[in-house]
Amino acid sequence: MRYSRMRAPELPGVTTVLKVLRLLLHACFLFLLGVGTLRYVLTHLGADSAHPQWAHGAVVCGAVLLGAVYCAGALVARHDVHRTRSLVWLAAVTLLWALLALAGPDFVWLAFPLYFLHLHLLRGLHSVVAVVVITASVVLGQALHGGNLTVGMVLGPVLGAVFAVAIAAGYMALHRESERRRELIDTLTRTRDELSAAQRRTGVLDERERLSREIHDTLAQGLSSIVLLLRAAESALPQDTGLAATRIAEARESASTNLAEARRFVRDLAPPSLTGANLPEALTRLCERVSRTGGIDCRFRTDGAPTELPSGYEVALLRAAQASLANVTAHAHADTAVVTLGYLGQEVTLDVYDDGVGFDPRAPLTRAGGTGYGIAALRERVRALGGRLDVESAPGEGTAVAVRLPLTDEETP
Repeated sequence: MRYSRMRAPELPGVTTVLKVLRLLLHACFLFLLGVGTLRYVLTHLGADSAHPQWAHGAVVCGAVLLGAVYCAGALVARHDVHRTRSLVWLAAVTLLWALLALAGPDFVWLAFPLYFLHLHLLRGLHSVVAVVVITASVVLGQALHGGNLTVGMVLGPVLGAVFAVAIAAGYMALHRESERRRELIDTLTRTRDELSAAQRRTGVLDERERLSREIHDTLAQGLSSIVLLLRAAESALPQDTGLAATRIAEARESASTNLAEARRFVRDLAPPSLTGANLPEALTRLCERVSRTGGIDCRFRTDGAPTELPSGYEVALLRAAQASLANVTAHAHADTAVVTLGYLGQEVTLDVYDDGVGFDPRAPLTRAGGTGYGIAALRERVRALGGRLDVESAPGEGTAVAVRLPLTDEETP
């Protein structure tokens, strides 16, 4: 499965803090640049100076250029985004600042926002070295313009550098926390998508298994019954046309029932056998039909006081009886079959016994032509309801199929 490479959005709280810090940094730089330029203009332009006026004009133009370069580059100077361009921009800003600081002391204090830019865009030791170099440049610049060096000239830039490093460390901690949480959201999103996909696949497989059970327990058995009846009718012709007509009528009735099952299968409603009837009545009709069409003495009886069962239980028990009797008719060569529905307090049971040829339960049940699926499908159906299915048989000793489903207050309507 392929996933989108789009990253999850940052957490709103952390994102807002980071954006505010970046905006404050840019505002601080531009504010200090504006104040320094204004002070320089008021101090030098139009006043007597050892330097020509064009030199002062060049300084003012340099300040304007620095502001333009800074504003243009701030849009791309984000950590790990267009890194080469960001470093070139940082070098250009630093060089222009150094030239302005050399021209006048009013631009020296731009070093404070420059600390943050270097700490943010450079990595590890390089950022610390850059801060030390800028601090030394500020101290030397002040000494150059002032003619002497005082404690305040050293202490101010050093304290500024220390605070800048501390604040940058907090900023980076917030940035890392934001990245960590965003990665966690990415992981949770992928896990949720994988879980949803797995649930969809499981649902598809479960539905496919359910459909296969339904087809086997309804359509396949009905068609098998029709084939047996038509074979019986064919064998009776031409000697016994009355018996042939009876078998054909029974095949037509079975086909009608099968058609109703197919329509119910499409609508996913209750089996027609249970429509307007309870489970014992449906099992009684099933045994009567098997006796009539299969030539087997099929009897039905109940043990215990009948109680209302959940619809899922009734469908499962009816399907179990249908599948078991279909096997008796097709393979057992039995004379008698007995279906017993038991209400035993904490469980409901269904036992189907026949006196046919039996088989070895340990042998593979799949036969040529794809038959033999019924027991496995029936066992899965019963297991899905928390019950169990047991098959007892031996060659020449008949077969007994036993279904047990638990009854609790939750299952009892």
